[in-house]
Amino acid sequence: MESDHKHITGLPISLVGPVDLGRVMRELEQLSEQLHQLQLREAGDEIKMPKTSKMMDELLTLNQLNLLQEADRQTLAEFLKEVKTRAPRLHVSFSADPSPLFVEKIMTWLRREIHPVVLMTVGMQPNIGAGCIVRTTNKYFDMSLAKDFAKKRDVLMAQLKQATKDPVAAPAVEPVAQGVPA
Repeated sequence: MESDHKHITGLPISLVGPVDLGRVMRELEQLSEQLHQLQLREAGDEIKMPKTSKMMDELLTLNQLNLLQEADRQTLAEFLKEVKTRAPRLHVSFSADPSPLFVEKIMTWLRREIHPVVLMTVGMQPNIGAGCIVRTTNKYFDMSLAKDFAKKRDVLMAQLKQATKDPVAAPAVEPVAQGVPA
């Protein structure tokens, strides 16, 4: 992906999945249209940059781009289209909604170790207990507690049978008479 876009270094960590990518692409299209309209209206005058989202700001800062420059807008648009079509995608399901800090840590690791523009969709499956399930286009990894329990079912059942055969004696509790002080 880097061949045509040598000066674009990648995506910000805050741009996690395909939905975020779509938002940035739509924002870029709208900004390009706004800047084009401003250029037509104010021929010769200095054009001010319209307000951009935090994610767009991070993308521009990371790649040192200036959207006032047509060439930078075009390069970014081509890069984002290529990311949309060719970036590796993961779907990771958790039992509860992960915190933004946790997602940031995962994305940092994925972009460093797997691919610099990997996209991740976060899903929820409450039945997995703990851990996660990771799906790619051709692989499935179940790293959930439910899967671990299923693998160790025989050990768990043996332990439960042993525990019911030799119950631990409960501590004796003396009955307290109502209304009578001790």
